[in-house]
Amino acid sequence: MNLGVDVVRPAVIAIDLHRGHLDPEVATMPLSAERSKAVIETNRVFFEKCRAAGIPVIHLLTLYRSVEEIRTNPFWRTRAEDPTATRKNVLKHNLWGSPGTEVITELLDERDWVVNTKRRYDCFIGSDLEFTLKNNGINTLLLTGVNTNSCVLATTVAACVRDFAAILIEECVDTIDGPKAHEAALTCVRAAFGWVMSGDEALAAVRS
Repeated sequence: MNLGVDVVRPAVIAIDLHRGHLDPEVATMPLSAERSKAVIETNRVFFEKCRAAGIPVIHLLTLYRSVEEIRTNPFWRTRAEDPTATRKNVLKHNLWGSPGTEVITELLDERDWVVNTKRRYDCFIGSDLEFTLKNNGINTLLLTGVNTNSCVLATTVAACVRDFAAILIEECVDTIDGPKAHEAALTCVRAAFGWVMSGDEALAAVRS
């Protein structure tokens, strides 16, 4: 399959697969317990296949120093004031030292890389992700994580405009905003920003 790069050099970009979304006991922006289990399992299986193929797994982890660092975003400030919003706990989400900032144990391997300087939906903004990718010659991103219609979508768009080949792994993403938002994000990616594939399809594509 033609991915538009001369030599495919892939890495997994695992977005916010942390307790803040996926551990119902501590999550401030939780998926349902059932969906959390499903996302953890599909990512676990995909990561194992990628590691076996020599593809690095890079975890992107949201981490805020303070509430004020979150409140500088005007829209997020309004979400905290709306008790019906899915992001109503935004000012409590993944603050430094909170249990939500821990990557789900089953998904973290000693061979993985962690970028814990993510502070906005776009994983490139304010983090050292692009430096890490370019420094290691990576040009193709296999994107997984939460939420499909915010962090995953924003990062896929950002990857595309930075000239990375972007492949979103369909069974490895989900959102707290429900299936319509999830499907809308996939539609946007397919239309303009990259490929949407199963994990096995993506691995076959990068190997070809």
